[in-house]
Amino acid sequence: MVDIPPIPEDMSLDEIEAFLQQLIENKKYNSIEFFEPYQAQWDFIAMGATKKQRLLKAGNQLGKSEIGAYETACHLTGLYPSAWPGRVFEGPTVWWAAGVSTTLVRDIQQMKLCGEPGVDELFGTGFIPRRCFHGKPTLARGAVANAYDTCAILHFKPSHQARKNDPTDDGISQLQFKSYEQGPSKFQGKTLTGGIWWDEEPPEDVYREGEARMNATNGISFLTFTPLKGFTNVVAEYLEKHSPNRGVATIRAVDCPLISPEKLAENKLKYPQHEWPARFDGEPKSGSGAVFRTPEEFIKFPVTQMIPPHWGLLWGIDFGITHPFAAVLAAYDREADCIYILHCYKAADALPIVHAEHIRGIAARVPVAWPHDGHAREKGTGESLSKVYKALDLQMLPTHAHFLNGQISTEAAVLEMEQRFASGRLKVREDQEPFFVEYRGYHRDEDGNIVKTRDDLISATMKIIMQKRSAKSVELGWAAAPDHRFRRASRPPNRGRINPWTGRREE
Repeated sequence: MVDIPPIPEDMSLDEIEAFLQQLIENKKYNSIEFFEPYQAQWDFIAMGATKKQRLLKAGNQLGKSEIGAYETACHLTGLYPSAWPGRVFEGPTVWWAAGVSTTLVRDIQQMKLCGEPGVDELFGTGFIPRRCFHGKPTLARGAVANAYDTCAILHFKPSHQARKNDPTDDGISQLQFKSYEQGPSKFQGKTLTGGIWWDEEPPEDVYREGEARMNATNGISFLTFTPLKGFTNVVAEYLEKHSPNRGVATIRAVDCPLISPEKLAENKLKYPQHEWPARFDGEPKSGSGAVFRTPEEFIKFPVTQMIPPHWGLLWGIDFGITHPFAAVLAAYDREADCIYILHCYKAADALPIVHAEHIRGIAARVPVAWPHDGHAREKGTGESLSKVYKALDLQMLPTHAHFLNGQISTEAAVLEMEQRFASGRLKVREDQEPFFVEYRGYHRDEDGNIVKTRDDLISATMKIIMQKRSAKSVELGWAAAPDHRFRRASRPPNRGRINPWTGRREE
Protein backbone atom coordinates (compact mmCIF):
# COMPACT_ATOMS: atom_id res chain seq x y z
CA MET A 1 0.00 0.00 0.00
CA VAL A 2 1.22 3.51 -0.79
CA ASP A 3 1.98 6.04 1.90
CA ILE A 4 -0.39 9.05 2.01
CA PRO A 5 1.67 12.26 2.34
CA PRO A 6 0.86 14.63 5.25
CA ILE A 7 -0.89 17.90 4.53
CA PRO A 8 1.64 20.80 4.64
CA GLU A 9 0.90 23.21 7.50
CA ASP A 10 1.25 26.39 5.37
CA MET A 11 -1.54 25.46 2.91
CA SER A 12 -4.60 27.64 2.48
CA LEU A 13 -8.09 26.10 2.59
CA ASP A 14 -8.33 26.18 -1.20
CA GLU A 15 -4.94 24.51 -1.51
CA ILE A 16 -5.92 21.87 1.05
CA GLU A 17 -9.12 21.17 -0.86
CA ALA A 18 -7.17 20.81 -4.11
CA PHE A 19 -4.59 18.62 -2.36
CA LEU A 20 -7.26 16.29 -0.95
CA GLN A 21 -9.01 16.13 -4.32
CA GLN A 22 -5.71 15.08 -5.88
CA LEU A 23 -5.33 12.31 -3.31
CA ILE A 24 -8.88 11.10 -4.01
CA GLU A 25 -8.21 11.10 -7.75
CA ASN A 26 -4.94 9.25 -7.25
CA LYS A 27 -6.62 6.51 -5.24
CA LYS A 28 -9.55 6.33 -7.63
CA TYR A 29 -7.37 5.71 -10.69
CA ASN A 30 -4.57 3.72 -9.01
CA SER A 31 -6.40 0.87 -7.24
CA ILE A 32 -3.38 -1.38 -7.73
CA GLU A 33 -1.38 0.77 -5.31
CA PHE A 34 -3.97 0.55 -2.54
CA PHE A 35 -5.01 -3.11 -2.68
CA GLU A 36 -3.83 -5.25 0.23
CA PRO A 37 -4.18 -9.03 -0.31
CA TYR A 38 -4.83 -11.09 2.79
CA GLN A 39 -2.45 -13.91 3.68
CA ALA A 40 -4.09 -16.75 1.72
CA GLN A 41 -4.14 -14.54 -1.38
CA TRP A 42 -0.45 -13.70 -0.93
CA ASP A 43 0.30 -17.42 -0.58
CA PHE A 44 -1.39 -18.07 -3.92
CA ILE A 45 0.68 -15.35 -5.59
CA ALA A 46 3.86 -16.70 -3.98
CA MET A 47 3.17 -20.13 -5.47
CA GLY A 48 3.66 -18.52 -8.88
CA ALA A 49 7.39 -18.18 -8.23
CA THR A 50 7.80 -21.95 -8.70
CA LYS A 51 4.59 -23.16 -10.41
CA LYS A 52 3.67 -22.46 -14.02
CA GLN A 53 0.09 -23.67 -13.55
CA ARG A 54 -1.99 -22.88 -10.48
CA LEU A 55 -5.51 -23.53 -9.27
CA LEU A 56 -7.21 -21.44 -6.61
CA LYS A 57 -10.38 -23.21 -5.51
CA ALA A 58 -12.33 -21.13 -3.09
CA GLY A 59 -15.82 -20.57 -1.76
CA ASN A 60 -18.14 -17.85 -3.03
CA GLN A 61 -17.29 -14.20 -2.36
CA LEU A 62 -13.89 -14.90 -0.81
CA GLY A 63 -11.83 -12.69 -3.13
CA LYS A 64 -10.70 -15.24 -5.71
CA SER A 65 -11.53 -13.03 -8.73
CA GLU A 66 -9.97 -10.02 -7.00
CA ILE A 67 -6.64 -11.75 -6.56
CA GLY A 68 -6.77 -13.07 -10.13
CA ALA A 69 -7.36 -9.54 -11.46
CA TYR A 70 -4.71 -8.05 -9.17
CA GLU A 71 -2.00 -10.48 -10.27
CA THR A 72 -2.91 -10.08 -13.94
CA ALA A 73 -2.69 -6.29 -13.63
CA CYS A 74 0.71 -6.49 -11.93
CA HIS A 75 2.11 -8.64 -14.74
CA LEU A 76 0.65 -6.42 -17.48
CA THR A 77 1.96 -3.15 -15.98
CA GLY A 78 5.10 -4.23 -14.14
CA LEU A 79 3.78 -2.31 -11.11
CA TYR A 80 4.71 -4.99 -8.60
CA PRO A 81 4.68 -3.99 -4.92
CA SER A 82 7.99 -4.09 -3.09
CA ALA A 83 6.95 -7.21 -1.15
CA TRP A 84 5.84 -9.15 -4.25
CA PRO A 85 6.61 -12.86 -3.62
CA GLY A 86 5.58 -14.39 -6.95
CA ARG A 87 6.61 -14.57 -10.59
CA VAL A 88 7.97 -11.36 -12.14
CA PHE A 89 7.95 -10.54 -15.86
CA GLU A 90 10.81 -8.23 -16.76
CA GLY A 91 9.19 -6.80 -19.89
CA PRO A 92 5.88 -6.44 -21.75
CA THR A 93 3.80 -9.60 -22.21
CA VAL A 94 0.65 -10.88 -23.93
CA TRP A 95 -2.22 -12.04 -21.71
CA TRP A 96 -5.71 -13.49 -21.99
CA ALA A 97 -8.44 -13.04 -19.39
CA ALA A 98 -11.01 -15.76 -20.04
CA GLY A 99 -14.41 -16.46 -18.53
CA VAL A 100 -17.73 -18.18 -19.12
CA SER A 101 -19.46 -15.71 -21.47
CA THR A 102 -18.84 -12.31 -23.03
CA THR A 103 -21.32 -10.76 -20.63
CA LEU A 104 -19.74 -12.32 -17.54
CA VAL A 105 -16.23 -11.48 -18.74
CA ARG A 106 -17.31 -7.86 -19.15
CA ASP A 107 -19.06 -7.70 -15.77
CA ILE A 108 -16.33 -9.45 -13.77
CA GLN A 109 -12.86 -9.54 -15.33
CA GLN A 110 -13.13 -6.39 -17.46
CA MET A 111 -14.73 -4.47 -14.60
CA LYS A 112 -12.08 -5.53 -12.08
CA LEU A 113 -9.22 -4.77 -14.48
CA CYS A 114 -10.49 -1.68 -16.30
CA GLY A 115 -13.37 -0.19 -14.33
CA GLU A 116 -17.17 -0.09 -14.63
CA PRO A 117 -18.19 -0.86 -18.25
CA GLY A 118 -19.80 1.97 -20.19
CA VAL A 119 -18.99 4.74 -17.70
CA ASP A 120 -16.23 7.02 -19.01
CA GLU A 121 -15.65 8.59 -15.59
CA LEU A 122 -14.90 5.14 -14.14
CA PHE A 123 -12.57 3.98 -16.92
CA GLY A 124 -9.23 3.21 -15.25
CA THR A 125 -10.68 2.56 -11.78
CA GLY A 126 -9.90 -1.15 -11.95
CA PHE A 127 -6.56 -2.68 -11.05
CA ILE A 128 -4.97 -1.33 -14.24
CA PRO A 129 -4.34 2.41 -13.58
CA ARG A 130 -5.86 4.87 -16.06
CA ARG A 131 -2.38 6.21 -16.87
CA CYS A 132 -1.30 2.74 -18.03
CA PHE A 133 -3.78 2.45 -20.90
CA HIS A 134 -2.20 3.14 -24.28
CA GLY A 135 -5.15 4.53 -26.19
CA LYS A 136 -8.72 3.28 -25.91
CA PRO A 137 -9.51 -0.45 -25.75
CA THR A 138 -11.05 -1.98 -28.88
CA LEU A 139 -14.62 -3.21 -28.50
CA ALA A 140 -15.64 -6.83 -29.03
CA ARG A 141 -17.92 -7.60 -31.95
CA GLY A 142 -21.42 -8.73 -31.07
CA ALA A 143 -24.51 -7.75 -29.17
CA VAL A 144 -22.88 -7.28 -25.75
CA ALA A 145 -22.50 -3.54 -25.22
CA ASN A 146 -19.29 -2.04 -23.80
CA ALA A 147 -17.43 -5.36 -23.89
CA TYR A 148 -13.73 -4.97 -24.68
CA ASP A 149 -11.76 -7.19 -27.01
CA THR A 150 -8.19 -5.94 -26.62
CA CYS A 151 -6.35 -3.41 -24.42
CA ALA A 152 -2.84 -2.02 -24.90
CA ILE A 153 -1.16 -1.52 -21.52
CA LEU A 154 2.03 0.40 -20.76
CA HIS A 155 4.53 -1.82 -18.96
CA PHE A 156 7.00 -0.27 -16.51
CA LYS A 157 10.26 -1.56 -15.17
CA PRO A 158 9.41 -4.22 -12.58
CA SER A 159 11.80 -2.96 -9.93
CA HIS A 160 9.81 -1.00 -7.35
CA GLN A 161 12.73 1.33 -6.66
CA ALA A 162 13.45 1.88 -10.36
CA ARG A 163 9.83 2.83 -10.93
CA LYS A 164 10.13 5.66 -8.41
CA ASN A 165 13.28 7.04 -9.97
CA ASP A 166 12.46 6.40 -13.62
CA PRO A 167 8.71 6.17 -14.24
CA THR A 168 9.03 5.75 -18.02
CA ASP A 169 7.49 2.70 -19.63
CA ASP A 170 9.60 0.08 -21.38
CA GLY A 171 7.03 -1.25 -23.82
CA ILE A 172 3.39 -2.23 -24.30
CA SER A 173 1.67 -5.33 -22.96
CA GLN A 174 -1.45 -6.70 -24.61
CA LEU A 175 -4.58 -7.93 -22.85
CA GLN A 176 -7.32 -9.77 -24.72
CA PHE A 177 -10.65 -10.88 -23.25
CA LYS A 178 -11.97 -14.34 -24.19
CA SER A 179 -15.12 -16.30 -23.39
CA TYR A 180 -15.61 -20.06 -23.21
CA GLU A 181 -18.81 -19.78 -25.25
CA GLN A 182 -16.64 -18.90 -28.26
CA GLY A 183 -15.45 -22.51 -28.31
CA PRO A 184 -11.96 -24.07 -28.49
CA SER A 185 -11.25 -22.77 -32.03
CA LYS A 186 -11.06 -19.19 -30.67
CA PHE A 187 -8.32 -20.30 -28.27
CA GLN A 188 -6.01 -21.50 -31.04
CA GLY A 189 -3.13 -19.91 -32.92
CA LYS A 190 -1.81 -17.08 -30.80
CA THR A 191 1.35 -17.42 -28.72
CA LEU A 192 1.11 -16.02 -25.19
CA THR A 193 4.30 -14.67 -23.67
CA GLY A 194 2.54 -13.84 -20.40
CA GLY A 195 -0.29 -16.21 -19.64
CA ILE A 196 -3.98 -16.82 -19.02
CA TRP A 197 -6.22 -15.95 -16.14
CA TRP A 198 -9.11 -18.45 -16.19
CA ASP A 199 -11.95 -17.07 -14.05
CA GLU A 200 -14.50 -19.83 -13.44
CA GLU A 201 -13.80 -23.36 -14.64
CA PRO A 202 -13.33 -23.73 -18.42
CA PRO A 203 -14.56 -26.70 -20.49
CA GLU A 204 -11.78 -29.24 -20.95
CA ASP A 205 -11.38 -28.69 -24.71
CA VAL A 206 -11.13 -24.92 -24.27
CA TYR A 207 -8.68 -25.37 -21.39
CA ARG A 208 -6.41 -27.67 -23.46
CA GLU A 209 -6.28 -25.23 -26.38
CA GLY A 210 -5.57 -22.27 -24.12
CA GLU A 211 -2.76 -24.00 -22.25
CA ALA A 212 -1.19 -25.02 -25.56
CA ARG A 213 -0.62 -21.35 -26.36
CA MET A 214 2.28 -21.34 -23.90
CA ASN A 215 4.02 -24.54 -25.00
CA ALA A 216 6.81 -22.56 -26.66
CA THR A 217 7.04 -19.81 -24.02
CA ASN A 218 7.71 -19.51 -20.34
CA GLY A 219 4.17 -18.31 -19.73
CA ILE A 220 1.97 -19.11 -16.75
CA SER A 221 -1.70 -19.72 -16.08
CA PHE A 222 -3.95 -19.64 -13.06
CA LEU A 223 -7.56 -20.65 -12.49
CA THR A 224 -9.81 -19.03 -9.91
CA PHE A 225 -13.18 -20.67 -9.32
CA THR A 226 -15.64 -22.35 -6.98
CA PRO A 227 -15.77 -26.03 -8.06
CA LEU A 228 -19.54 -26.32 -8.43
CA LYS A 229 -19.21 -28.67 -11.43
CA GLY A 230 -17.73 -31.35 -9.19
CA PHE A 231 -14.70 -33.53 -9.81
CA THR A 232 -14.23 -32.73 -13.50
CA ASN A 233 -11.21 -33.61 -15.64
CA VAL A 234 -9.88 -30.07 -15.24
CA VAL A 235 -10.11 -30.34 -11.44
CA ALA A 236 -8.55 -33.82 -11.55
CA GLU A 237 -5.64 -32.39 -13.55
CA TYR A 238 -4.59 -30.52 -10.42
CA LEU A 239 -5.77 -32.77 -7.60
CA GLU A 240 -4.65 -36.14 -9.00
CA LYS A 241 -1.94 -35.64 -11.63
CA HIS A 242 0.87 -34.30 -9.50
CA SER A 243 3.52 -32.23 -11.27
CA PRO A 244 6.37 -30.02 -10.00
CA ASN A 245 5.05 -27.26 -12.29
CA ARG A 246 1.50 -27.36 -10.92
CA GLY A 247 0.14 -26.03 -7.63
CA VAL A 248 -3.21 -25.94 -5.82
CA ALA A 249 -4.44 -23.52 -3.17
CA THR A 250 -7.72 -23.55 -1.26
CA ILE A 251 -9.45 -20.69 0.53
CA ARG A 252 -12.19 -21.64 2.96
CA ALA A 253 -14.77 -19.22 4.31
CA VAL A 254 -13.66 -19.81 7.91
CA ASP A 255 -10.12 -18.72 6.99
CA CYS A 256 -11.14 -15.59 5.08
CA PRO A 257 -11.06 -12.22 6.89
CA LEU A 258 -13.62 -10.84 4.43
CA ILE A 259 -16.49 -12.77 5.97
CA SER A 260 -17.53 -12.88 9.65
CA PRO A 261 -18.77 -16.03 11.42
CA GLU A 262 -22.21 -14.42 11.65
CA LYS A 263 -22.30 -13.70 7.91
CA LEU A 264 -21.09 -17.23 7.15
CA ALA A 265 -23.91 -18.72 9.23
CA GLU A 266 -26.40 -16.47 7.44
CA ASN A 267 -25.07 -17.48 4.01
CA LYS A 268 -25.34 -21.18 4.78
CA LEU A 269 -29.09 -20.79 5.13
CA LYS A 270 -29.27 -19.80 1.46
CA TYR A 271 -27.94 -23.09 0.05
CA PRO A 272 -28.69 -26.82 0.48
CA GLN A 273 -26.17 -28.55 2.73
CA HIS A 274 -24.70 -30.71 -0.05
CA GLU A 275 -23.45 -27.49 -1.72
CA TRP A 276 -21.66 -26.21 1.39
CA PRO A 277 -18.28 -27.92 0.68
CA ALA A 278 -18.05 -26.18 -2.70
CA ARG A 279 -19.61 -22.82 -1.84
CA PHE A 280 -17.82 -22.30 1.47
CA ASP A 281 -14.73 -24.55 1.45
CA GLY A 282 -13.78 -24.66 -2.23
CA GLU A 283 -14.08 -28.44 -2.43
CA PRO A 284 -15.47 -30.05 -5.62
CA LYS A 285 -19.24 -30.43 -5.37
CA SER A 286 -20.38 -34.07 -5.31
CA GLY A 287 -24.08 -33.36 -5.73
CA SER A 288 -26.99 -34.17 -3.47
CA GLY A 289 -25.97 -37.83 -3.61
CA ALA A 290 -22.71 -37.60 -1.68
CA VAL A 291 -22.10 -41.07 -0.22
CA PHE A 292 -19.85 -40.26 2.72
CA ARG A 293 -21.12 -37.46 4.95
CA THR A 294 -18.98 -37.90 8.05
CA PRO A 295 -16.76 -34.80 8.48
CA GLU A 296 -13.18 -35.48 7.43
CA GLU A 297 -11.75 -34.27 10.71
CA PHE A 298 -13.69 -37.02 12.50
CA ILE A 299 -12.13 -39.83 10.47
CA LYS A 300 -8.51 -38.62 10.52
CA PHE A 301 -5.83 -39.92 12.86
CA PRO A 302 -2.46 -38.19 13.41
CA VAL A 303 0.81 -39.09 11.77
CA THR A 304 2.34 -39.59 15.21
CA GLN A 305 -0.08 -42.35 16.24
CA MET A 306 1.78 -45.63 16.67
CA ILE A 307 0.44 -48.93 15.34
CA PRO A 308 0.89 -51.78 17.90
CA PRO A 309 2.74 -54.79 16.46
CA HIS A 310 -0.09 -57.21 17.35
CA TRP A 311 -2.59 -55.46 15.07
CA GLY A 312 -3.21 -57.24 11.79
CA LEU A 313 -2.08 -55.73 8.50
CA LEU A 314 -3.69 -56.09 5.08
CA TRP A 315 -3.25 -54.63 1.62
CA GLY A 316 -6.30 -53.99 -0.54
CA ILE A 317 -5.70 -53.47 -4.26
CA ASP A 318 -7.69 -52.57 -7.35
CA PHE A 319 -5.95 -53.77 -10.50
CA GLY A 320 -6.88 -50.83 -12.70
CA ILE A 321 -7.50 -52.62 -15.98
CA THR A 322 -9.21 -49.55 -17.49
CA HIS A 323 -8.31 -47.05 -14.77
CA PRO A 324 -5.38 -46.36 -12.39
CA PHE A 325 -4.00 -49.15 -10.22
CA ALA A 326 -4.58 -48.49 -6.53
CA ALA A 327 -3.32 -50.04 -3.29
CA VAL A 328 -4.27 -49.29 0.31
CA LEU A 329 -2.43 -50.54 3.40
CA ALA A 330 -4.50 -50.90 6.55
CA ALA A 331 -4.04 -52.01 10.14
CA TYR A 332 -6.87 -53.85 11.89
CA ASP A 333 -7.46 -53.58 15.62
CA ARG A 334 -9.57 -56.69 16.15
CA GLU A 335 -10.39 -55.93 19.78
CA ALA A 336 -11.92 -52.55 18.92
CA ASP A 337 -13.03 -53.70 15.45
CA CYS A 338 -11.37 -50.59 14.00
CA ILE A 339 -9.54 -50.26 10.68
CA TYR A 340 -6.75 -47.71 10.20
CA ILE A 341 -5.69 -46.75 6.67
CA LEU A 342 -1.94 -46.15 6.79
CA HIS A 343 -0.80 -45.64 3.22
CA CYS A 344 -2.31 -45.12 -0.24
CA TYR A 345 -0.73 -45.65 -3.65
CA LYS A 346 -2.24 -44.85 -7.03
CA ALA A 347 -0.62 -45.04 -10.47
CA ALA A 348 -1.79 -44.97 -14.06
CA ASP A 349 -0.04 -46.49 -17.08
CA ALA A 350 2.56 -48.39 -15.06
CA LEU A 351 3.58 -52.04 -15.33
CA PRO A 352 2.75 -54.61 -12.63
CA ILE A 353 6.42 -54.78 -11.64
CA VAL A 354 6.30 -51.08 -10.73
CA HIS A 355 3.20 -51.58 -8.57
CA ALA A 356 4.71 -54.63 -6.93
CA GLU A 357 7.97 -52.86 -6.13
CA HIS A 358 6.10 -50.06 -4.37
CA ILE A 359 4.03 -52.46 -2.30
CA ARG A 360 7.01 -54.66 -1.44
CA GLY A 361 9.11 -51.64 -0.53
CA ILE A 362 6.61 -50.66 2.15
CA ALA A 363 5.16 -53.92 3.45
CA ALA A 364 6.37 -56.99 1.56
CA ARG A 365 5.13 -59.58 4.08
CA VAL A 366 1.58 -58.25 4.35
CA PRO A 367 -1.18 -60.31 2.66
CA VAL A 368 -2.95 -58.74 -0.32
CA ALA A 369 -6.72 -58.77 -0.85
CA TRP A 370 -7.64 -58.44 -4.51
CA PRO A 371 -10.85 -58.00 -6.57
CA HIS A 372 -12.71 -60.67 -8.51
CA ASP A 373 -11.42 -59.33 -11.86
CA GLY A 374 -8.05 -60.65 -10.79
CA HIS A 375 -9.14 -63.90 -12.42
CA ALA A 376 -9.04 -62.14 -15.80
CA ARG A 377 -6.14 -62.96 -18.11
CA GLU A 378 -3.29 -60.53 -18.58
CA LYS A 379 -2.80 -60.00 -22.33
CA GLY A 380 0.97 -60.16 -22.32
CA THR A 381 1.44 -63.39 -20.36
CA GLY A 382 -1.88 -65.23 -20.63
CA GLU A 383 -1.81 -65.67 -16.84
CA SER A 384 -4.52 -64.31 -14.56
CA LEU A 385 -3.75 -60.91 -13.05
CA SER A 386 -3.61 -62.35 -9.54
CA LYS A 387 -0.96 -64.87 -10.65
CA VAL A 388 1.06 -62.14 -12.38
CA TYR A 389 1.30 -60.19 -9.13
CA LYS A 390 1.91 -63.35 -7.10
CA ALA A 391 4.86 -64.11 -9.40
CA LEU A 392 6.22 -60.69 -8.44
CA ASP A 393 6.34 -61.97 -4.85
CA LEU A 394 3.29 -60.23 -3.45
CA GLN A 395 1.46 -62.15 -0.73
CA MET A 396 -1.72 -62.57 -2.78
CA LEU A 397 -4.58 -64.30 -0.93
CA PRO A 398 -5.72 -67.62 -2.44
CA THR A 399 -8.93 -66.16 -3.88
CA HIS A 400 -10.54 -62.78 -4.50
CA ALA A 401 -11.85 -60.66 -1.63
CA HIS A 402 -15.36 -61.48 -0.44
CA PHE A 403 -17.57 -61.27 2.62
CA LEU A 404 -17.99 -64.32 4.85
CA ASN A 405 -21.19 -65.21 3.00
CA GLY A 406 -19.29 -65.24 -0.29
CA GLN A 407 -20.80 -62.01 -1.64
CA ILE A 408 -18.78 -59.22 -3.29
CA SER A 409 -21.51 -56.57 -3.17
CA THR A 410 -20.28 -53.01 -3.66
CA GLU A 411 -23.37 -51.65 -1.90
CA ALA A 412 -22.70 -53.87 1.13
CA ALA A 413 -19.09 -52.67 1.26
CA VAL A 414 -20.15 -49.02 0.94
CA LEU A 415 -22.72 -49.42 3.70
CA GLU A 416 -20.14 -50.91 6.06
CA MET A 417 -17.68 -48.13 5.22
CA GLU A 418 -20.36 -45.50 5.91
CA GLN A 419 -21.20 -47.06 9.27
CA ARG A 420 -17.56 -47.41 10.23
CA PHE A 421 -16.76 -43.80 9.31
CA ALA A 422 -19.75 -42.55 11.30
CA SER A 423 -18.93 -44.66 14.36
CA GLY A 424 -15.19 -43.96 14.33
CA ARG A 425 -14.22 -47.51 13.36
CA LEU A 426 -12.63 -46.63 10.02
CA LYS A 427 -9.86 -44.06 10.28
CA VAL A 428 -7.49 -42.55 7.71
CA ARG A 429 -4.04 -41.20 8.39
CA GLU A 430 -4.24 -37.40 8.12
CA ASP A 431 -1.53 -37.07 5.43
CA GLN A 432 -3.21 -39.40 2.90
CA GLU A 433 -4.67 -36.62 0.78
CA PRO A 434 -5.31 -38.79 -2.33
CA PHE A 435 -7.78 -40.80 -0.26
CA PHE A 436 -9.58 -37.68 0.97
CA VAL A 437 -9.86 -36.39 -2.61
CA GLU A 438 -11.81 -39.52 -3.53
CA TYR A 439 -13.77 -39.40 -0.25
CA ARG A 440 -15.06 -35.91 -1.07
CA GLY A 441 -16.10 -36.78 -4.60
CA TYR A 442 -17.67 -40.21 -4.07
CA HIS A 443 -21.35 -39.81 -4.95
CA ARG A 444 -24.49 -41.22 -6.51
CA ASP A 445 -26.17 -40.03 -9.70
CA GLU A 446 -29.77 -38.86 -9.98
CA ASP A 447 -30.96 -42.46 -10.18
CA GLY A 448 -29.20 -43.37 -6.94
CA ASN A 449 -26.41 -45.37 -8.58
CA ILE A 450 -22.85 -45.01 -7.34
CA VAL A 451 -20.73 -43.12 -9.88
CA LYS A 452 -17.77 -45.40 -10.56
CA THR A 453 -15.18 -42.82 -11.55
CA ARG A 454 -12.08 -41.70 -9.65
CA ASP A 455 -12.83 -44.20 -6.90
CA ASP A 456 -9.73 -46.39 -7.17
CA LEU A 457 -8.56 -46.04 -3.56
CA ILE A 458 -12.14 -46.38 -2.31
CA SER A 459 -12.45 -49.61 -4.31
CA ALA A 460 -9.17 -50.92 -2.89
CA THR A 461 -10.45 -50.12 0.62
CA MET A 462 -13.58 -52.17 -0.08
CA LYS A 463 -11.38 -55.25 -0.52
CA ILE A 464 -10.01 -54.62 2.98
CA ILE A 465 -13.55 -54.26 4.34
CA MET A 466 -14.58 -57.58 2.76
CA GLN A 467 -11.43 -59.48 3.71
CA LYS A 468 -10.39 -57.94 7.05
CA ARG A 469 -10.44 -61.42 8.62
CA SER A 470 -7.22 -62.12 6.64
CA ALA A 471 -5.22 -59.30 8.25
CA LYS A 472 -1.96 -60.68 9.63
CA SER A 473 0.50 -59.44 12.28
CA VAL A 474 3.78 -59.19 10.38
CA GLU A 475 6.68 -56.76 10.13
CA LEU A 476 6.48 -53.74 7.86
CA GLY A 477 9.22 -52.89 5.41
CA TRP A 478 11.10 -54.26 2.44
CA ALA A 479 11.97 -57.93 2.09
CA ALA A 480 14.18 -59.70 -0.40
CA ALA A 481 12.36 -61.85 -2.94
CA PRO A 482 13.15 -65.58 -2.68
CA ASP A 483 13.25 -65.86 -6.47
CA HIS A 484 16.76 -64.80 -7.58
CA ARG A 485 15.49 -63.80 -11.03
CA PHE A 486 13.25 -61.14 -9.52
CA ARG A 487 15.69 -60.14 -6.81
CA ARG A 488 17.88 -58.41 -9.39
CA ALA A 489 15.02 -56.00 -10.11
CA SER A 490 14.28 -55.51 -6.43
CA ARG A 491 15.74 -52.93 -4.08
CA PRO A 492 18.82 -54.43 -2.40
CA PRO A 493 18.71 -54.42 1.41
CA ASN A 494 21.95 -52.44 1.79
CA ARG A 495 20.63 -49.24 0.17
CA GLY A 496 18.98 -47.80 3.26
CA ARG A 497 15.77 -48.39 5.17
CA ILE A 498 12.33 -47.86 3.58
CA ASN A 499 10.01 -45.50 5.37
CA PRO A 500 6.85 -47.68 5.55
CA TRP A 501 4.53 -44.68 5.30
CA THR A 502 6.02 -42.68 2.44
CA GLY A 503 7.65 -45.48 0.48
CA ARG A 504 10.85 -43.43 0.23
CA ARG A 505 14.25 -44.77 1.10
CA GLU A 506 16.06 -43.14 4.00
CA GLU A 507 19.80 -43.26 3.41
